[in-house]
Amino acid sequence: MAINLQKGQRVSLDNSMKMALVGLGWDTNQYDGGYDFDLDASAFLLGANGKCLRDEDFVFYNNLIGRDGAVVHQGDNLTGEGDGDDEVIVIDFAKLPDEIQKIAICVTIHDAVQRRQNFGQVSNAYVRVAKIENEFDMQGVDQLRFDLMEDFSIETAIVVCEIYKHNGVWKFNAVAAGYQGGLEALVHNYGLET
Repeated sequence: MAINLQKGQRVSLDNSMKMALVGLGWDTNQYDGGYDFDLDASAFLLGANGKCLRDEDFVFYNNLIGRDGAVVHQGDNLTGEGDGDDEVIVIDFAKLPDEIQKIAICVTIHDAVQRRQNFGQVSNAYVRVAKIENEFDMQGVDQLRFDLMEDFSIETAIVVCEIYKHNGVWKFNAVAAGYQGGLEALVHNYGLET
């Protein structure tokens, strides 16, 4: 049975977990602005300094495979329609370079400013982490779930969670920190150029 977390909670991941599926889902509220919502999941692989060490440590819709194939984005869902996970990121802990100490999992709204969209128009957002046996297992066994309950009325980017190494053990931190400035703001925050 999966553990349900609240913002700010930290838990250790199962030590036997060699691969993790990070599933993100959301719904959009009724909205008549004339544009579809295109939410995008991304992962920033970070060193001890909290920054990306290389460009390929930023995994998103234009770079689906991170360094050494350790983190793989399963593709961009342009509408978010349907039940279950809207976007999925797979982590293979054995392939992660030792210098990677943290993975920040984020969600942004594509063209949010032009479309006048923000996370206040998004509901039922969640992240789940499942233990999977291989890269073809897209369901896995749920280990934990974090439902984002906050109302992000002006934010266009959210750091949903962090998966980080502490004393050799991988842990999960339920962050839910909102940012204005969309993906560009996160890219700069994590030490990369746009």
